[in-house]
Amino acid sequence: MLIAGLVTLSPVGDIPGTPTIMAVLVLLIAGQLLFGRKHFGLPGWLLKRSVAKDKLGKALEWLRRPARFIDRGLRPRPTLFTRSPGIYFVAVVCAVIALAMPAMEFIPFSASGAGAALTAFGLSLIAHDGLLALLAFVFTTVTFGLVIYNLV
Repeated sequence: MLIAGLVTLSPVGDIPGTPTIMAVLVLLIAGQLLFGRKHFGLPGWLLKRSVAKDKLGKALEWLRRPARFIDRGLRPRPTLFTRSPGIYFVAVVCAVIALAMPAMEFIPFSASGAGAALTAFGLSLIAHDGLLALLAFVFTTVTFGLVIYNLV
């Protein structure tokens, strides 16, 4: 969820087709969460992808400071949405976001709101941060409200 959210939130997420591809990835992960899997299976074509060592090193070095900043704010907090059965609710909401993402490609920058929500959901699940999960629900509500407003 986190990686799909970050890609969608980044400038790359504004490239046509990217939100839809990320939506497929989110649906795969959300589906596995709904079935209670502890480890995720991904398609072989995705697992065979690789990144050059020097490019990965540069990316990790660049991300080190923002990651430290974010880590300072994350902590296990009320785990209503980050432990079972709340994880199922998060998975359903993420699947709904993913199903709406192809339509969001037609509304400029709306996929960024979905990316922010998915990023927050991913981080909340990793850190067991229920407060961040609640914030992700707010991102989701605001994003869907803006999408509906722009469609009507």
